[in-house]
Amino acid sequence: MIVLTGAAGFIGSYFLGFLNTKGITNIAIVDDFSREEKLNNWSTKKFEIKINRNQFIPWLELYSEKIDFVFHLGARTDTTLMDWKIFEELNLNYTKSIWEICANKNIPLIYASSAATYGNGELGYDDIEQNIPNLKPLNPYGDSKQLFDEWALQQTNQPPFWAGLKFFNVYGPNEYHKGRMASVIFHSFNQISGNKKIKLFKSHKQGIENGHQKRDFVFVKDLCSVMYFLMEQRKSSGIYNLGSGTARTFLDLAHSVFKTLNLPPKIEFIDTPLDIRDNYQYYTCATMEKLKEAGYTNNFTSLEEGINEYVQNYLLSRKYF
Repeated sequence: MIVLTGAAGFIGSYFLGFLNTKGITNIAIVDDFSREEKLNNWSTKKFEIKINRNQFIPWLELYSEKIDFVFHLGARTDTTLMDWKIFEELNLNYTKSIWEICANKNIPLIYASSAATYGNGELGYDDIEQNIPNLKPLNPYGDSKQLFDEWALQQTNQPPFWAGLKFFNVYGPNEYHKGRMASVIFHSFNQISGNKKIKLFKSHKQGIENGHQKRDFVFVKDLCSVMYFLMEQRKSSGIYNLGSGTARTFLDLAHSVFKTLNLPPKIEFIDTPLDIRDNYQYYTCATMEKLKEAGYTNNFTSLEEGINEYVQNYLLSRKYF
């Protein structure tokens, strides 16, 4: 049996559907399933058992002999939340408990880290593990992921195979519930559909023009392809970047959404909100050599291709994957 935490969320529910397309249904899904706005993410998919997040740790201990693989994608992901205790409980300590059971019971584990661990990028975006202790995240969410990565690398008692995946700017189907934390593509589509224009943040950094802030945008389908590959191959344990390997501007993104909707571009620049301005990232780009060295050879979806598929096949009709 495969265990999938965060199964009601954006990436987790997409991966649940992805596994179903591979004929895999012997899955235990884990989350807080009380949020009705997430119901359509997971309720029509195939799985064996549904477990509430609060009961999962003792369940995993009890039924460990039946588990073949654990994907721990569940986390509190709000980068604007400043309450460290929530992240310490739900991201750091919860993940430690899962790791220790997987290590003791010989269960392979993949967990979600984050590109937020790179902070403002002053040390680059290379996933060489010797560099990881030097990284300085910009918020408590990033701190929680960073501290777990550091802790994992220090452990002598490890799962038989493990991988921590530093997700970059993920977009794609099943993020309707995420509100402010949804992808820029999602918000851009909604703005353009409603007002025939888009608002982008001004640059508050010398030398960078408005709209030329860059991100590594990665389509959720590509994430799932990588996770499936790692589950199948189980070659080299460690921490991996998971982006597209290409940085694109917000102007590129905006123009692509307008083109997909067959509308002329109309862009307005607004001040970056004060509560995120000081910690705003102006550039992210994953180095992907380590994953390639592990044997992953598939191409990543271009921003234009991903936006077109997302908008045309999902957002316009509000479909789920």
